[in-house]
Amino acid sequence: MIKDSPVCVGPPVFDRDMVSDGAVAGLEDLSAVGVLEFVERQHAARLEAEREVLRAAYQWAVLHHPDRLPPDDRRGRSRARRVGGAGTPLVTEHAAAAFGARVQTSPYGARRLIADAVDLHLRLPRLWAGVRAGTVRVPHARHVAAATRDLTPEEAAWVDGEVHEVADGRLAWARFESVVEGKVAAAAPELARVREEAAAKERCARMSRVDRHGMATFTIKADAVTIAGIDAAVSVVAEELKERQPDAAVNDRRVAAAALLLNPAGHEGLDLSVGPVKVRAKVYLHLYADSPIARLEGHGPVTIGRLTQLLGDSGCQVRVAPVVDLPGQAPVDAYEIPARLREAVHLIHPADVFPFAANTTRNVDLDHAVPYSEGGPTSIGNLGPLTRTHHRVKTHAGWEARHPFPGIVIWRDPYGAHYLIDPTGTRRVTPTTGDETPTRTDIILTQLLLNYAA
Repeated sequence: MIKDSPVCVGPPVFDRDMVSDGAVAGLEDLSAVGVLEFVERQHAARLEAEREVLRAAYQWAVLHHPDRLPPDDRRGRSRARRVGGAGTPLVTEHAAAAFGARVQTSPYGARRLIADAVDLHLRLPRLWAGVRAGTVRVPHARHVAAATRDLTPEEAAWVDGEVHEVADGRLAWARFESVVEGKVAAAAPELARVREEAAAKERCARMSRVDRHGMATFTIKADAVTIAGIDAAVSVVAEELKERQPDAAVNDRRVAAAALLLNPAGHEGLDLSVGPVKVRAKVYLHLYADSPIARLEGHGPVTIGRLTQLLGDSGCQVRVAPVVDLPGQAPVDAYEIPARLREAVHLIHPADVFPFAANTTRNVDLDHAVPYSEGGPTSIGNLGPLTRTHHRVKTHAGWEARHPFPGIVIWRDPYGAHYLIDPTGTRRVTPTTGDETPTRTDIILTQLLLNYAA
């Protein structure tokens, strides 16, 4: 028997007792700005705690080197293992158990933490220095440590030098992962080739386990070019279904399209002859001079050898795009954005330009920072990619953006905080004040902020 729920008259409201937090005296009395300042302080304290735990993990490894054991403890000495990468010392077998229990994780999780700390200290000195100084985020540093564990010390050191500056949280996590993946592949192209060969053997098309509520998943795993062709075919058939299913959601039509392509005889009621579907699937490749690694847009790094194999096996036609003269892109006297400007903006801003955004696809809006209706030009210096959600935030939630230079965006939130977006990610910026000696970058940023405020 289902009991009646209490009836609410009028819209629900927050009761003062509901939002009060006895652990933080006066928090419920703070203004919006006060709450933001409070959460910034708490966030900084959490980051500091993460750094201290990582430093403690390294010290735990030092204390549990086999040489620290009593002379008669042969078992602990004989079962010691190297938890970090090549060139790191041994650690006793069960050292992680007690450490893990204190931080509420399993021995396996603690062993990974200790391994990351050891690698950072001994193989990734720039990242470790950043951790100690508070300029590198612990999760970012640990990710690099894990990603470089199979590299030689020299290869790991090269990756360390390439990524330590952007390991401060300025990039959204997915973008940071992509950067690290590319650098690891560039540092060890032979290892990347071996991993690609192993991954190529994982091709499959199978039904996954049945999920709840009668829904299931069918997984197809293949090379990126094959999957791009499948996606394009589904899109073509889904578009044809639009006339027959005008009220269906996009994803519903795509599921129906996939079912038609895979099993046309089982869906005769739709009266759609799918036959051989001829599609044009476009993938973007970015090549770099003298580099054995290319980047497949939307996929990640791939070796030139694997790329040649994929394009040859699939019979793709390759078109070499001309170099785009980014500074020479003339604006247009219209709100609509021509294809040449869209391509230029994507090359200048390869990701969503909202603070800490992660989207790197081309399926985004191009926003006029200064609205066209207010005299903002349709030019590379006033256009930036935004997802529809972030576009609505800018339009309706009091956020403002300016492009002082192509590739640089300064945002101001409704409470007066400023964020600078450049190709390396997002940074919170404030004008320099007091007696501190400003750097050249500080002077430039301060002038930009002053100009923006004006």
